Amino acid sequence: MTAFTVALVLVVAAAGLLRWRRPAWYWLAFGVTLAALRVLVRYRSVMDACGLTVPPTRWRLSLARATNQPIPEPRPPRIRRLWPTRTGLVLRLKLRPGQDVFDIAAASDRLRHSFSMFGVTSREVRSGVVEVRMTGYDVLKRVQMPAETETLPMRVPVALREDGSVHYRDYRAIPHALTLGATESGKSVYQRNLVAGLAPLDVALVGIDCKQGVELFPLARRFSALADSPDTAAELLDVLVARMADVYRLIRTQQRITVDVPDAEIAADIWDLPAELRPTPVVVLVDEVAELALYATKEEERRRDRIITALVRLAQLGRAAGIYLEICGQRFGSELGKGITMLRAQLTGRTAHRLNDETSANMAFGDIAPDAVLAAIQIPAELRGLAIAGDSSGGWHRIRAPHTSLRQAVNLCNRYADRTPYLPELAPFRPSTGTATELVPSAKAAPVTA
Repeated sequence: MTAFTVALVLVVAAAGLLRWRRPAWYWLAFGVTLAALRVLVRYRSVMDACGLTVPPTRWRLSLARATNQPIPEPRPPRIRRLWPTRTGLVLRLKLRPGQDVFDIAAASDRLRHSFSMFGVTSREVRSGVVEVRMTGYDVLKRVQMPAETETLPMRVPVALREDGSVHYRDYRAIPHALTLGATESGKSVYQRNLVAGLAPLDVALVGIDCKQGVELFPLARRFSALADSPDTAAELLDVLVARMADVYRLIRTQQRITVDVPDAEIAADIWDLPAELRPTPVVVLVDEVAELALYATKEEERRRDRIITALVRLAQLGRAAGIYLEICGQRFGSELGKGITMLRAQLTGRTAHRLNDETSANMAFGDIAPDAVLAAIQIPAELRGLAIAGDSSGGWHRIRAPHTSLRQAVNLCNRYADRTPYLPELAPFRPSTGTATELVPSAKAAPVTA
Protein backbone atom coordinates (compact mmCIF):
# COMPACT_ATOMS: atom_id res chain seq x y z
CA MET A 1 0.00 0.00 0.00
CA THR A 2 2.85 2.36 0.73
CA ALA A 3 4.43 1.72 -2.67
CA PHE A 4 1.08 2.37 -4.39
CA THR A 5 0.66 5.64 -2.49
CA VAL A 6 4.16 6.79 -3.42
CA ALA A 7 3.56 5.91 -7.06
CA LEU A 8 0.24 7.78 -7.05
CA VAL A 9 1.88 10.85 -5.52
CA LEU A 10 4.63 10.75 -8.14
CA VAL A 11 2.10 10.47 -10.97
CA VAL A 12 0.05 13.38 -9.61
CA ALA A 13 3.20 15.48 -9.17
CA ALA A 14 4.37 14.65 -12.69
CA ALA A 15 0.95 15.56 -14.08
CA GLY A 16 0.97 18.87 -12.22
CA LEU A 17 4.47 19.68 -13.43
CA LEU A 18 3.57 18.84 -17.03
CA ARG A 19 0.41 20.94 -16.84
CA TRP A 20 2.45 23.92 -15.66
CA ARG A 21 5.56 23.61 -17.84
CA ARG A 22 4.43 21.54 -20.84
CA PRO A 23 0.64 21.82 -21.27
CA ALA A 24 0.75 20.05 -24.65
CA TRP A 25 2.48 17.00 -23.13
CA TYR A 26 0.03 17.00 -20.20
CA TRP A 27 -2.88 17.09 -22.60
CA LEU A 28 -1.63 14.15 -24.66
CA ALA A 29 -0.65 12.12 -21.57
CA PHE A 30 -3.58 12.76 -19.23
CA GLY A 31 -5.95 15.51 -20.33
CA VAL A 32 -7.35 14.01 -23.52
CA THR A 33 -8.64 10.84 -21.80
CA LEU A 34 -10.22 12.73 -18.91
CA ALA A 35 -11.79 15.29 -21.25
CA ALA A 36 -13.27 12.64 -23.55
CA LEU A 37 -14.83 10.81 -20.60
CA ARG A 38 -16.16 14.09 -19.21
CA VAL A 39 -17.79 15.01 -22.52
CA LEU A 40 -19.40 11.60 -23.02
CA VAL A 41 -20.73 11.35 -19.45
CA ARG A 42 -22.06 14.91 -19.24
CA TYR A 43 -23.21 15.25 -22.85
CA ARG A 44 -26.97 14.79 -22.52
CA SER A 45 -27.36 16.84 -19.32
CA VAL A 46 -25.14 19.65 -20.65
CA MET A 47 -27.05 19.89 -23.91
CA ASP A 48 -30.32 20.00 -22.02
CA ALA A 49 -29.04 22.72 -19.68
CA CYS A 50 -27.75 24.78 -22.63
CA GLY A 51 -31.05 24.58 -24.46
CA LEU A 52 -29.66 22.46 -27.29
CA THR A 53 -32.30 19.75 -27.19
CA VAL A 54 -35.55 19.36 -29.10
CA PRO A 55 -38.84 17.94 -27.77
CA PRO A 56 -39.87 14.47 -28.91
CA THR A 57 -41.76 14.22 -32.16
CA ARG A 58 -45.53 13.78 -32.28
CA TRP A 59 -45.38 10.18 -33.40
CA ARG A 60 -43.11 9.30 -30.46
CA LEU A 61 -45.53 11.00 -28.06
CA SER A 62 -48.48 9.22 -29.62
CA LEU A 63 -46.66 5.89 -29.44
CA ALA A 64 -45.77 6.46 -25.77
CA ARG A 65 -49.42 7.27 -24.92
CA ALA A 66 -50.71 4.28 -26.87
CA THR A 67 -48.34 1.86 -25.14
CA ASN A 68 -48.67 3.55 -21.74
CA GLN A 69 -44.94 4.31 -21.65
CA PRO A 70 -43.18 7.30 -20.02
CA ILE A 71 -42.99 10.49 -22.07
CA PRO A 72 -39.73 10.46 -24.11
CA GLU A 73 -37.06 12.90 -23.02
CA PRO A 74 -35.90 15.78 -25.23
CA ARG A 75 -33.18 14.73 -27.65
CA PRO A 76 -29.78 16.42 -28.04
CA PRO A 77 -27.83 16.51 -31.32
CA ARG A 78 -26.50 13.09 -32.21
CA ILE A 79 -22.75 12.51 -31.83
CA ARG A 80 -21.43 11.26 -35.13
CA ARG A 81 -17.74 11.28 -34.25
CA LEU A 82 -15.39 12.23 -31.43
CA TRP A 83 -11.65 12.31 -31.92
CA PRO A 84 -8.68 13.84 -30.09
CA THR A 85 -6.13 16.29 -31.48
CA ARG A 86 -2.81 17.58 -30.19
CA THR A 87 -4.59 20.55 -28.62
CA GLY A 88 -8.11 19.36 -27.76
CA LEU A 89 -11.12 17.40 -28.93
CA VAL A 90 -13.25 17.58 -32.07
CA LEU A 91 -16.92 16.71 -31.77
CA ARG A 92 -18.97 16.25 -34.93
CA LEU A 93 -22.72 16.59 -34.34
CA LYS A 94 -25.78 15.83 -36.43
CA LEU A 95 -28.40 18.47 -35.69
CA ARG A 96 -31.99 17.54 -34.97
CA PRO A 97 -34.85 19.01 -37.05
CA GLY A 98 -35.44 22.59 -35.97
CA GLN A 99 -31.89 23.20 -34.73
CA ASP A 100 -29.46 25.63 -36.32
CA VAL A 101 -25.71 26.06 -36.35
CA PHE A 102 -26.12 29.47 -34.69
CA ASP A 103 -27.65 27.73 -31.67
CA ILE A 104 -24.37 25.86 -31.14
CA ALA A 105 -22.31 29.01 -31.70
CA ALA A 106 -24.39 31.01 -29.22
CA ALA A 107 -23.95 28.33 -26.56
CA SER A 108 -20.18 27.90 -27.07
CA ASP A 109 -19.26 29.77 -23.90
CA ARG A 110 -21.68 27.70 -21.81
CA LEU A 111 -20.32 24.51 -23.36
CA ARG A 112 -16.81 25.62 -22.46
CA HIS A 113 -17.70 25.95 -18.79
CA SER A 114 -19.82 22.79 -18.68
CA PHE A 115 -17.17 20.55 -20.25
CA SER A 116 -14.30 22.27 -18.35
CA MET A 117 -12.43 23.10 -21.56
CA PHE A 118 -10.36 26.18 -22.33
CA GLY A 119 -12.16 27.18 -25.50
CA VAL A 120 -15.00 26.03 -27.76
CA THR A 121 -15.61 27.05 -31.37
CA SER A 122 -17.97 25.65 -33.98
CA ARG A 123 -18.37 25.63 -37.73
CA GLU A 124 -20.85 24.16 -40.17
CA VAL A 125 -19.40 21.27 -42.17
CA ARG A 126 -22.48 20.84 -44.32
CA SER A 127 -26.22 21.21 -43.93
CA GLY A 128 -27.22 19.69 -40.62
CA VAL A 129 -23.68 18.75 -39.52
CA VAL A 130 -21.67 20.93 -37.12
CA GLU A 131 -18.08 20.47 -36.01
CA VAL A 132 -17.32 21.63 -32.46
CA ARG A 133 -13.60 22.13 -31.72
CA MET A 134 -12.64 22.22 -28.05
CA THR A 135 -9.17 23.19 -26.83
CA GLY A 136 -7.85 21.77 -23.60
CA TYR A 137 -5.36 24.54 -22.81
CA ASP A 138 -4.29 27.99 -23.96
CA VAL A 139 -2.58 27.21 -27.26
CA LEU A 140 -1.77 30.89 -27.87
CA LYS A 141 0.19 31.35 -24.65
CA ARG A 142 3.18 29.41 -25.97
CA VAL A 143 2.75 28.89 -29.69
CA GLN A 144 4.03 25.58 -31.03
CA MET A 145 3.34 24.97 -34.70
CA PRO A 146 2.68 21.37 -35.78
CA ALA A 147 5.64 19.49 -37.21
CA GLU A 148 3.74 18.81 -40.44
CA THR A 149 1.49 21.28 -42.26
CA GLU A 150 -0.35 21.16 -45.55
CA THR A 151 1.80 22.30 -48.45
CA LEU A 152 0.08 23.86 -51.45
CA PRO A 153 1.31 26.37 -54.05
CA MET A 154 1.22 29.95 -52.71
CA ARG A 155 -0.10 28.79 -49.33
CA VAL A 156 2.09 29.17 -46.24
CA PRO A 157 1.44 28.60 -42.51
CA VAL A 158 2.01 31.80 -40.53
CA ALA A 159 0.27 31.42 -37.16
CA LEU A 160 -1.79 29.24 -34.84
CA ARG A 161 -5.50 29.80 -34.24
CA GLU A 162 -7.16 29.72 -30.85
CA ASP A 163 -8.87 26.42 -31.71
CA GLY A 164 -5.50 24.75 -32.29
CA SER A 165 -5.66 24.71 -36.10
CA VAL A 166 -3.06 26.30 -38.34
CA HIS A 167 -3.71 29.70 -39.86
CA TYR A 168 -2.56 29.78 -43.48
CA ARG A 169 -1.93 32.69 -45.78
CA ASP A 170 -3.38 31.44 -49.06
CA TYR A 171 -2.63 33.84 -51.90
CA ARG A 172 -4.69 31.89 -54.42
CA ALA A 173 -7.82 32.25 -52.26
CA ILE A 174 -7.10 35.67 -50.67
CA PRO A 175 -4.74 37.55 -53.00
CA HIS A 176 -4.37 40.81 -51.07
CA ALA A 177 -4.31 41.49 -47.33
CA LEU A 178 -4.06 44.31 -44.81
CA THR A 179 -2.06 43.86 -41.58
CA LEU A 180 -2.27 46.48 -38.83
CA GLY A 181 -0.55 46.76 -35.48
CA ALA A 182 0.80 49.38 -33.11
CA THR A 183 4.44 49.57 -32.05
CA GLU A 184 5.57 46.47 -30.12
CA SER A 185 2.38 44.60 -31.03
CA GLY A 186 4.09 41.74 -32.87
CA LYS A 187 3.38 42.89 -36.41
CA SER A 188 7.05 42.58 -37.44
CA VAL A 189 7.21 38.99 -36.15
CA TYR A 190 4.10 38.15 -38.19
CA GLN A 191 5.79 39.66 -41.23
CA ARG A 192 8.96 37.64 -40.63
CA ASN A 193 6.94 34.43 -40.46
CA LEU A 194 5.33 35.37 -43.74
CA VAL A 195 8.70 35.94 -45.43
CA ALA A 196 10.06 32.74 -43.88
CA GLY A 197 7.13 30.78 -45.31
CA LEU A 198 7.53 32.31 -48.78
CA ALA A 199 11.34 31.95 -48.93
CA PRO A 200 11.39 28.28 -50.07
CA LEU A 201 8.72 28.86 -52.76
CA ASP A 202 9.13 29.84 -56.40
CA VAL A 203 8.01 33.40 -55.85
CA ALA A 204 9.58 36.84 -56.23
CA LEU A 205 9.53 39.01 -53.10
CA VAL A 206 9.32 42.77 -53.51
CA GLY A 207 9.62 44.99 -50.46
CA ILE A 208 8.78 48.63 -49.76
CA ASP A 209 10.23 49.79 -46.45
CA CYS A 210 10.31 53.56 -46.06
CA LYS A 211 12.04 53.33 -42.66
CA GLN A 212 15.33 53.30 -44.55
CA GLY A 213 14.93 49.57 -44.90
CA VAL A 214 15.57 48.63 -41.28
CA GLU A 215 12.83 45.96 -41.29
CA LEU A 216 13.23 44.30 -44.68
CA PHE A 217 16.83 44.95 -45.76
CA PRO A 218 18.28 42.31 -43.38
CA LEU A 219 16.29 39.81 -45.47
CA ALA A 220 17.55 41.31 -48.73
CA ARG A 221 19.20 38.21 -50.17
CA ARG A 222 15.77 36.66 -50.78
CA PHE A 223 14.21 39.84 -52.23
CA SER A 224 14.17 40.56 -55.94
CA ALA A 225 13.55 44.27 -55.33
CA LEU A 226 13.54 46.63 -52.37
CA ALA A 227 12.63 50.30 -52.02
CA ASP A 228 13.63 52.34 -48.98
CA SER A 229 12.06 55.71 -49.84
CA PRO A 230 8.77 56.98 -51.29
CA ASP A 231 10.51 58.14 -54.48
CA THR A 232 11.98 54.70 -55.14
CA ALA A 233 8.68 53.10 -54.16
CA ALA A 234 6.83 55.15 -56.78
CA GLU A 235 9.24 54.03 -59.50
CA LEU A 236 9.07 50.40 -58.36
CA LEU A 237 5.26 50.36 -58.33
CA ASP A 238 5.18 51.83 -61.85
CA VAL A 239 7.41 48.97 -63.00
CA LEU A 240 5.07 46.44 -61.38
CA VAL A 241 2.06 48.00 -63.11
CA ALA A 242 3.90 47.73 -66.43
CA ARG A 243 4.78 44.09 -65.66
CA MET A 244 1.11 43.42 -64.93
CA ALA A 245 0.16 44.74 -68.36
CA ASP A 246 2.82 42.54 -70.01
CA VAL A 247 1.52 39.46 -68.20
CA TYR A 248 -2.01 40.17 -69.38
CA ARG A 249 -0.78 40.42 -72.96
CA LEU A 250 0.94 37.06 -72.51
CA ILE A 251 -2.25 35.48 -71.15
CA ARG A 252 -4.24 36.95 -74.04
CA THR A 253 -1.96 35.32 -76.61
CA GLN A 254 -2.13 31.95 -74.81
CA GLN A 255 -5.85 31.73 -74.10
CA ARG A 256 -6.36 29.02 -76.74
CA ILE A 257 -10.08 29.66 -77.20
CA THR A 258 -10.91 27.04 -79.82
CA VAL A 259 -13.66 24.47 -80.15
CA ASP A 260 -11.44 21.49 -79.39
CA VAL A 261 -9.92 22.96 -76.20
CA PRO A 262 -11.67 21.91 -72.94
CA ASP A 263 -13.13 24.71 -70.84
CA ALA A 264 -10.75 23.96 -67.95
CA GLU A 265 -7.71 24.65 -70.16
CA ILE A 266 -8.73 28.12 -71.32
CA ALA A 267 -6.25 30.54 -69.76
CA ALA A 268 -7.67 33.37 -67.63
CA ASP A 269 -4.73 33.92 -65.24
CA ILE A 270 -1.11 32.82 -64.87
CA TRP A 271 -2.07 29.54 -63.18
CA ASP A 272 -3.88 28.41 -66.35
CA LEU A 273 -0.72 28.84 -68.44
CA PRO A 274 1.71 25.97 -69.12
CA ALA A 275 4.45 25.72 -66.51
CA GLU A 276 7.16 26.64 -69.01
CA LEU A 277 5.37 29.88 -69.91
CA ARG A 278 4.05 30.85 -66.50
CA PRO A 279 5.60 34.09 -65.17
CA THR A 280 6.95 34.11 -61.65
CA PRO A 281 4.34 35.25 -59.12
CA VAL A 282 5.25 38.37 -57.17
CA VAL A 283 4.41 39.18 -53.53
CA VAL A 284 4.70 42.88 -52.67
CA LEU A 285 5.26 43.66 -48.97
CA VAL A 286 4.64 47.26 -47.90
CA ASP A 287 6.00 47.74 -44.39
CA GLU A 288 4.42 51.10 -43.50
CA VAL A 289 1.68 52.28 -45.82
CA ALA A 290 1.17 55.61 -44.00
CA GLU A 291 4.65 56.76 -45.08
CA LEU A 292 3.56 56.37 -48.70
CA ALA A 293 0.38 58.41 -48.16
CA LEU A 294 1.78 61.39 -46.22
CA TYR A 295 2.85 64.57 -47.96
CA ALA A 296 3.85 68.13 -47.08
CA THR A 297 4.40 69.83 -50.45
CA LYS A 298 2.67 69.86 -53.82
CA GLU A 299 5.41 67.71 -55.31
CA GLU A 300 5.00 65.14 -52.54
CA GLU A 301 1.24 65.20 -53.05
CA ARG A 302 1.68 64.33 -56.74
CA ARG A 303 4.03 61.52 -55.76
CA ARG A 304 1.54 60.30 -53.17
CA ASP A 305 -1.31 60.21 -55.71
CA ARG A 306 0.95 58.31 -58.10
CA ILE A 307 1.78 55.69 -55.42
CA ILE A 308 -1.80 55.18 -54.21
CA THR A 309 -3.08 54.95 -57.77
CA ALA A 310 -0.51 52.26 -58.56
CA LEU A 311 -1.41 50.31 -55.42
CA VAL A 312 -5.12 50.47 -56.22
CA ARG A 313 -4.45 49.25 -59.77
CA LEU A 314 -2.38 46.34 -58.49
CA ALA A 315 -5.05 45.49 -55.93
CA GLN A 316 -7.84 45.59 -58.50
CA LEU A 317 -6.10 43.84 -61.38
CA GLY A 318 -3.00 42.11 -60.03
CA ARG A 319 -4.47 38.77 -58.95
CA ALA A 320 -4.76 37.23 -62.41
CA ALA A 321 -1.28 38.51 -63.25
CA GLY A 322 0.19 36.81 -60.18
CA ILE A 323 0.91 40.01 -58.23
CA TYR A 324 -0.19 39.92 -54.59
CA LEU A 325 -0.16 42.71 -52.00
CA GLU A 326 0.67 42.60 -48.29
CA ILE A 327 -0.08 46.05 -46.91
CA CYS A 328 1.17 46.64 -43.35
CA GLY A 329 0.93 49.67 -41.11
CA GLN A 330 0.54 51.03 -37.60
CA ARG A 331 -2.31 53.31 -38.58
CA PHE A 332 -4.87 53.07 -41.36
CA GLY A 333 -7.61 55.65 -41.63
CA SER A 334 -9.50 57.81 -44.11
CA GLU A 335 -7.36 60.80 -43.11
CA LEU A 336 -4.56 59.29 -45.19
CA GLY A 337 -6.32 60.80 -48.17
CA LYS A 338 -8.29 59.90 -51.24
CA GLY A 339 -7.92 56.41 -52.57
CA ILE A 340 -7.28 54.81 -49.18
CA THR A 341 -10.80 53.43 -48.71
CA MET A 342 -10.75 52.27 -52.33
CA LEU A 343 -7.51 50.41 -51.61
CA ARG A 344 -8.94 48.89 -48.44
CA ALA A 345 -11.97 47.56 -50.33
CA GLN A 346 -9.65 45.40 -52.46
CA LEU A 347 -7.74 43.95 -49.49
CA THR A 348 -9.74 40.82 -48.73
CA GLY A 349 -7.63 39.48 -45.86
CA ARG A 350 -7.53 41.52 -42.65
CA THR A 351 -5.24 41.02 -39.67
CA ALA A 352 -5.14 43.40 -36.70
CA HIS A 353 -2.70 43.20 -33.80
CA ARG A 354 -3.04 45.49 -30.79
CA LEU A 355 -4.16 48.92 -31.98
CA ASN A 356 -3.98 52.30 -30.26
CA ASP A 357 -7.27 53.62 -31.65
CA GLU A 358 -10.68 52.30 -32.56
CA THR A 359 -10.65 54.01 -35.96
CA SER A 360 -7.98 51.67 -37.32
CA ALA A 361 -9.91 48.67 -35.99
CA ASN A 362 -13.02 49.94 -37.75
CA MET A 363 -11.06 50.36 -40.97
CA ALA A 364 -9.87 46.77 -40.64
CA PHE A 365 -13.11 45.01 -39.68
CA GLY A 366 -15.94 47.55 -39.68
CA ASP A 367 -17.05 46.62 -43.19
CA ILE A 368 -16.76 42.82 -42.84
CA ALA A 369 -17.07 41.77 -39.16
CA PRO A 370 -18.20 44.50 -36.74
CA ASP A 371 -17.97 42.16 -33.74
CA ALA A 372 -14.25 41.70 -34.47
CA VAL A 373 -13.62 45.41 -33.86
CA LEU A 374 -14.20 45.05 -30.12
CA ALA A 375 -11.98 41.97 -29.98
CA ALA A 376 -9.17 43.83 -31.75
CA ILE A 377 -9.09 46.81 -29.38
CA GLN A 378 -9.21 44.55 -26.31
CA ILE A 379 -5.90 42.77 -27.03
CA PRO A 380 -3.69 43.33 -23.95
CA ALA A 381 -0.28 44.94 -24.40
CA GLU A 382 1.56 42.06 -22.72
CA LEU A 383 0.36 39.53 -25.32
CA ARG A 384 2.61 40.54 -28.19
CA GLY A 385 1.81 38.71 -31.40
CA LEU A 386 -1.85 38.09 -30.57
CA ALA A 387 -4.03 39.24 -33.45
CA ILE A 388 -7.50 39.05 -34.95
CA ALA A 389 -7.65 37.63 -38.48
CA GLY A 390 -10.68 37.87 -40.73
CA ASP A 391 -11.75 38.04 -44.34
CA SER A 392 -14.63 39.34 -46.42
CA SER A 393 -16.80 36.32 -45.51
CA GLY A 394 -17.34 37.81 -42.05
CA GLY A 395 -15.59 35.07 -40.09
CA TRP A 396 -12.69 35.89 -37.78
CA HIS A 397 -10.27 34.11 -35.45
CA ARG A 398 -7.76 34.92 -32.77
CA ILE A 399 -4.30 33.94 -33.95
CA ARG A 400 -0.73 34.23 -32.75
CA ALA A 401 2.42 33.76 -34.79
CA PRO A 402 5.32 31.79 -33.31
CA HIS A 403 8.20 34.00 -32.23
CA THR A 404 10.76 34.22 -35.02
CA SER A 405 13.82 36.31 -34.28
CA LEU A 406 15.40 38.51 -36.91
CA ARG A 407 18.46 36.26 -36.94
CA GLN A 408 16.32 33.19 -37.66
CA ALA A 409 14.57 34.97 -40.52
CA VAL A 410 17.90 36.20 -41.94
CA ASN A 411 19.40 32.71 -41.81
CA LEU A 412 16.39 31.29 -43.60
CA CYS A 413 16.49 33.93 -46.33
CA ASN A 414 20.22 33.34 -46.79
CA ARG A 415 19.64 29.59 -47.06
CA TYR A 416 17.14 30.08 -49.89
CA ALA A 417 18.94 32.99 -51.56
CA ASP A 418 19.54 30.82 -54.64
CA ARG A 419 15.76 30.69 -55.19
CA THR A 420 15.58 34.44 -55.72
CA PRO A 421 14.30 34.76 -59.31
CA TYR A 422 15.95 37.02 -61.83
CA LEU A 423 13.39 39.48 -63.20
CA PRO A 424 14.99 41.91 -65.67
CA GLU A 425 12.48 44.70 -65.09
CA LEU A 426 13.19 44.59 -61.35
CA ALA A 427 16.98 44.37 -61.69
CA PRO A 428 17.52 48.14 -61.07
CA PHE A 429 15.83 47.72 -57.68
CA ARG A 430 17.77 44.61 -56.68
CA PRO A 431 19.25 45.28 -53.20
CA SER A 432 23.01 45.16 -52.78
CA THR A 433 23.89 42.50 -50.20
CA GLY A 434 27.67 42.91 -50.27
CA THR A 435 28.18 39.38 -51.60
CA ALA A 436 28.31 38.17 -55.16
CA THR A 437 25.35 35.88 -55.68
CA GLU A 438 25.08 34.47 -59.16
CA LEU A 439 21.49 34.41 -60.36
CA VAL A 440 20.80 32.04 -63.21
CA PRO A 441 17.66 32.95 -65.15
CA SER A 442 15.21 30.07 -65.47
CA ALA A 443 12.22 29.48 -67.70
CA LYS A 444 9.87 30.58 -64.93
CA ALA A 445 11.82 33.77 -64.32
CA ALA A 446 12.20 34.67 -67.98
CA PRO A 447 11.16 38.15 -69.14
CA VAL A 448 7.48 38.45 -69.86
CA THR A 449 6.85 38.76 -73.57
CA ALA A 450 3.56 39.06 -75.30
